[in-house]
Amino acid sequence: MSQEDGTPKKTALYGKHEAAGAKIVDFAGYEMPIQYAGIIEEHKCVRTTIGVFDVSHMGEFLVTGADAEGFLNYVTVNDVAKMSVEQAQYTAMCLEDGGIVDDLLIYKYEDRYLTVVNAANIRKDWEHMQQYLMDGAEMQDISDETTLLAVQGPKSRTVLQELTSEDLNAVKFYHFIEGEVAGIPA
Repeated sequence: MSQEDGTPKKTALYGKHEAAGAKIVDFAGYEMPIQYAGIIEEHKCVRTTIGVFDVSHMGEFLVTGADAEGFLNYVTVNDVAKMSVEQAQYTAMCLEDGGIVDDLLIYKYEDRYLTVVNAANIRKDWEHMQQYLMDGAEMQDISDETTLLAVQGPKSRTVLQELTSEDLNAVKFYHFIEGEVAGIPA
């Protein structure tokens, strides 16, 4: 989703990418880094140690209200009611004829849900969800104020653990916790 004047948006980390010498391209309406030192070298780094990816161009929608769970159950294909607090669910949204609108992730908090949708489909996904929004559920698009990093590779847990006091070994697959990473709420 480009800005209203058609120019690509920049993530909060854009200046850091630029200073690090990243090759920047327009991706889904954002100026995004695609490589720094070279594809092969960076691929090997992620496969053997760690890689950090700025995926702040993804869309994030907060879903709140007394019937947030019912709404998400209606608009997605998996059973949101089976989720526990601090659990994530990979799911999809479908058209009435069964065709796929998009895939997404849902994160369940004590008092709200966070959905993460694909960057190129933010507007489409928002409009699809809005047409089925029911009484007792509210949505807020927090995409522009959310920074999202994907930390991947066999040493990712070890490196992240050095940056937080949270016990990352206690986090189960497709679960999450809230805390601070390098002094920043995450």
